Amino acid sequence: MDSLAFYLLLLVSLTAVAIPPTTSATTIGVTYSTPDSISGSVILSPDRIAEKIVSMKIPAVRLLDFNPEMIRAFADTNVSLFLSVPNPLVPLLASDRSIAKAWVYRHVLPFYPRTNISIISVGNDAISDSPDVSPSLLRAMQNVRRSLKDLGIYKISVSTTFSFFNIVPAAFIPSAAQFQKPTGDVIIRPILQFLERTNSSFLINLYPYNVYRSSFPISMGFALFVESPFGYKSDLNTGVRYRNLFDMMVDAVFSSMAAMGHEKLPLIVAETGWLTSGARAEGISEVYVFELVEEEGKQGIGNRGLLHHNMTTSKYSFEPSDDDSKIEAVPEDSNSFWLGCFLFFVEVVVLYLMG
Repeated sequence: MDSLAFYLLLLVSLTAVAIPPTTSATTIGVTYSTPDSISGSVILSPDRIAEKIVSMKIPAVRLLDFNPEMIRAFADTNVSLFLSVPNPLVPLLASDRSIAKAWVYRHVLPFYPRTNISIISVGNDAISDSPDVSPSLLRAMQNVRRSLKDLGIYKISVSTTFSFFNIVPAAFIPSAAQFQKPTGDVIIRPILQFLERTNSSFLINLYPYNVYRSSFPISMGFALFVESPFGYKSDLNTGVRYRNLFDMMVDAVFSSMAAMGHEKLPLIVAETGWLTSGARAEGISEVYVFELVEEEGKQGIGNRGLLHHNMTTSKYSFEPSDDDSKIEAVPEDSNSFWLGCFLFFVEVVVLYLMG
């Protein structure tokens, strides 16, 4: 296996996770998004993709679009699925409970429990991507959950996904972090209450790149998990020393939830990665992924947090791209298959996994 294939294998093996809040160990899987039709390309069938994922012993898959055949392809496997409701559908699900019930009846009931669907995210970064959708988030989540219960489904968690950069004004000082106002009080607080009441997880997209490129004075090594003797930041309120930006951002989220009285909520890092543009940036992205894997192997990311040292933080890792030219055709006789990740700025990069 060449180095590029090995790198992509690590990247995809680190991608999507979906675990119940009571799970004590980190679960790592992949995110799949059906790629756009591209001339000369060959897209493998859902059955082939599911077969490949199962053969790689990947335990969890996040599906960003509702392809019934893809969901059905994971029936009678141990793979846990994380489903996402597109932002444009959120107001409809919020407007009428019967619409939410019809959605669940069509997209969940035909496949569950043969297909192990574990969590549904109602919207993804709706605050920035679709601001007009934000007021509908909680009602849509409530309607989806009630519809699941009406149909006798009690073990699927319902949540929504936020982006760190849009809801937490500053990563430092972590212990003093609070959610952005007025978003925190108006939108996030009632959602936290819902998550606490329903035993669900808080989902966050977390990109150290965004904080690194802002005015916050940190080194690239600190953002890329590269340790050095003096490469740390100290939280003077707690005495905690942070040796990478990822941990600092995770604790800032925990502190923000704690400030609203919800310090015990499980946290799932829904997306993380490094923006790529050109050969040098792609190399940096590769460093980020490898160092993230290394950190996970050493201590378990999210198990070193300031507020919840024993709480599992699940992760999705992406290679964000600002260059659509990275999408290429797959040779017809290739043993590779598409794993397109829905990435930063709603752009798609196609990853090749060598068999």
